[in-house]
Amino acid sequence: MLSPGIMGRSLLDKVWDLHTVRELPSGQTQLFIGLHLIHEVTSPQAFAALRDAGGAAAGPPGHHAGGAAAGPLGHKAGLRVRRPDRTFATVDHIIPTDSQARPLGDALAEEMLQHLERNCAEHGIAFFGPGSGKQGIVHVIGPELGLTQPGMTIACGDSHTSTHGAFGAVAFGIGTSQVRDVLATQCLAMARPRVRRIDVAGKLSPGVYAKDVILAIIRRLGVKGGIGYAYEYGGPVIDAMTLEERMTVCNMSIEGGARCGYINPDEATFAYLRGREFAPQGEAFERAVQWWRGIASDPDAVYDDRIELDGARLAPTVTFGITPGQSVGVDEPIPSPADVPADERAGIEEALAFMALEPGKPITGTPIDVAFIGSCTNGRISDLREAARVAQLGTVAPGVRTFVVPGSQEVQRQAEAEGLPAVFRAAGFDWREPGCSMCLAMNPDKLRGRELCASTSNRNFKGRQGSPTGRTLLMSPAMVAAAAIRGHVVDVREEL
Repeated sequence: MLSPGIMGRSLLDKVWDLHTVRELPSGQTQLFIGLHLIHEVTSPQAFAALRDAGGAAAGPPGHHAGGAAAGPLGHKAGLRVRRPDRTFATVDHIIPTDSQARPLGDALAEEMLQHLERNCAEHGIAFFGPGSGKQGIVHVIGPELGLTQPGMTIACGDSHTSTHGAFGAVAFGIGTSQVRDVLATQCLAMARPRVRRIDVAGKLSPGVYAKDVILAIIRRLGVKGGIGYAYEYGGPVIDAMTLEERMTVCNMSIEGGARCGYINPDEATFAYLRGREFAPQGEAFERAVQWWRGIASDPDAVYDDRIELDGARLAPTVTFGITPGQSVGVDEPIPSPADVPADERAGIEEALAFMALEPGKPITGTPIDVAFIGSCTNGRISDLREAARVAQLGTVAPGVRTFVVPGSQEVQRQAEAEGLPAVFRAAGFDWREPGCSMCLAMNPDKLRGRELCASTSNRNFKGRQGSPTGRTLLMSPAMVAAAAIRGHVVDVREEL
């Protein structure tokens, strides 16, 4: 029990305090990082910086020393990775999804993969490569392997690391220089964010998904509304979500400007983690559960801000613009610049001009050229199941290119065991190998010219999907599957 006059604390504050090494003169915290996830894009320069640093000869993996002596690969020894036992790697952004045979077809992609393989071998870091059976998008494999756990601090050189907050972790994306810092010290210098509690009340209607919830939140608060905040999600709608749905919500916290987003751990969290490879086992798991329960926000926790949404009023949501905050319910018209606040008009005008959409017209009926189902937002088994449920209702419309990309090799195995690839192929969808695919298009999966893509990914920025003039509409997996079949945006509730 708390003493009279002492208010409860949020999960963010509890986890932050437990991982604080010291307070820095700058006002930032030197924060210990419990789990560091790396991939092929933001790590090569960070490892190179380690080699360029230090003074004495390198010790064994985990020894924090440096020097001019050559390492095992002939490099200047430099600094060692401080905690290779808390560092895990995979390849996801550049991996092709049509074939992962080595060498990769793209010479630069093959070079990046080789750098990651060598760096992991040199520093004793576990690497989940294509031949491991555990490869996949970093934010998919972390949870499915049980690496992601409540009460952790988690960092990764990728914007959407907030995904891991679904388990009650404080997880954030970092830049390459910070990847270097964590490799070298297992710590980061960070400012403690404020905490905004976001409650989603009521119950979602059929055909409305976690993707619609987070798009609605970003629409309401704006793409900059979360700057300086951590978002704590709760309420009946969030509580009823599976862990995979919660990951979708937390994944896009960064799109609302938040430093991270998280959901308090509960019985669903513990059930998901039980028996996973890197989770505690046996009695150790039961002890961990007791500790995980205590890390959740106290019932009387104090927040810097609170908002509430009515989940029962949410409709399937589609972005119409060039930020995730520019969206409408599928049953709403595209807004006019005259209908928004003055400070938003220029952004709406730019978006409508780029997207070639007309204000006042319905978003339904907008023709699409490409349909992409996948990404760290919606590439999990439950996402593929919902998309397949819609896909079996028809066949892909003439002229529409499709990509169905599982988020990991484990998701791929689950889908194959359930017969989902056969469902997609029978409907005319292209079933692919695991990877980030068309989300960021750092691989062969790209838009061409002015193509318009219905996408389950997380960003609709100009040029995001590989073409400077390509256009993106973000929506749920079921909505994308329905659009692929009809050839244009439709309300999936009518299809179901």
